[in-house]
Amino acid sequence: MSESKVMYQTTAINTGGRDGESHLPDKSFSVRVSTPKKMGGPGQGSNPEQLFALGYSACFNSALEHKMKEENVSGKTQVTTTIELLSDPTDNGFKLAAKMEVGIEGKDLTETQELADKAHTFCPYSKATKGNIDVTVTAVEYKEDN
Repeated sequence: MSESKVMYQTTAINTGGRDGESHLPDKSFSVRVSTPKKMGGPGQGSNPEQLFALGYSACFNSALEHKMKEENVSGKTQVTTTIELLSDPTDNGFKLAAKMEVGIEGKDLTETQELADKAHTFCPYSKATKGNIDVTVTAVEYKEDN
């Protein structure tokens, strides 16, 4: 078995937890972090679940496009990722779940589902979450995001 090599790495720094600020060391990206109003917080910034959804959808869509290229399939793609923060009765804490909706322009739901399933086995975020959070991947009709 060959050893994995680092292809890329990044670092983020947070101060203040869910009601603070997160940034990259070079300050090229920063975001105010805030607990959602629905959970009793001020809701005046982004929250970790939103940031996770953004990253997962981008990574999954890249994996999807990679698998499409391997199979000579073309068409615009769209991945909608919903991250849920759930109560966890095992420790009275919290846990995450993810719902992925995948659309490919001009493809039927069966072909889209097959490609989405292949992307799910290839995507680094999917690999990282496998066995740790519930993830559902569902083919949907492609529609332009307005």
